[in-house]
Amino acid sequence: MSHLITCDVMDHVALLTLNREASRNALSQQLLRELAEQIEKIDQNNQIYCTVITGAGDRAFCAGADLKERRGMSDTEVIQAVKQIGETVRRVEWMRKPVIAAINGAAFGGGLELALACDIRIAKEGVKMGLTETSLAIIPGAGGTQRLSRLVGLGKAKELIFTAQPITATEALEIGLVEQLVTDDVVEKALEMAKTIANNGPIALEQAKRAIQLGVETDLNTGLNIEHLCYQKTIPTEDRHEGLLAFKEKRKPNYYGK
Repeated sequence: MSHLITCDVMDHVALLTLNREASRNALSQQLLRELAEQIEKIDQNNQIYCTVITGAGDRAFCAGADLKERRGMSDTEVIQAVKQIGETVRRVEWMRKPVIAAINGAAFGGGLELALACDIRIAKEGVKMGLTETSLAIIPGAGGTQRLSRLVGLGKAKELIFTAQPITATEALEIGLVEQLVTDDVVEKALEMAKTIANNGPIALEQAKRAIQLGVETDLNTGLNIEHLCYQKTIPTEDRHEGLLAFKEKRKPNYYGK
């Protein structure tokens, strides 16, 4: 049986690869099921502190929904298929630890929506991306209308979605859609960042992500209260004491997520 998602773990970092290169890593129902299974495994593994998601090959990060698969579907089945993409993307967004999208090739429709659900996006120079759904007489259905507008602002999100025009990675960097642009191996760069993240306290990473994601949807006072509650979670940990001791002894700390 071929695996549509491969998972490699090294140095507390998981690398998830969409493995449908011949289909430009399109989001088939089976791929989505396998992705959801891998997310569950990673979230249950306390030894994984950061995850990188990328696509096989160099042509596409993810071309979006598998439109060939949809040809024989009824309207009801299409709606359910879109819901499956949305639910899987949301599971990526709410993974306990940080997630980096290594955008190694084109990212369109659901593929860009998957990247939007990640915490950080690193793109290879020259790749194109966009929410092109209105050109197919549909709209982004896996969070694109909501996450893109929160990331780049209402006006720019409306422009990109209404025109259905792709943009280059350079343009994506300029508007804040991606955080970094690289000219060489984007996966290597993402793994390098992931290892830097994984050097930090895993419980702190989890609570920092939680504070940011929950707080951004609220008013400032509520957000500050959320931050305080998340901060409290780090106080009784062995890692916090190890961090203080390592600082005193001028050495690298050894964190175990306890």
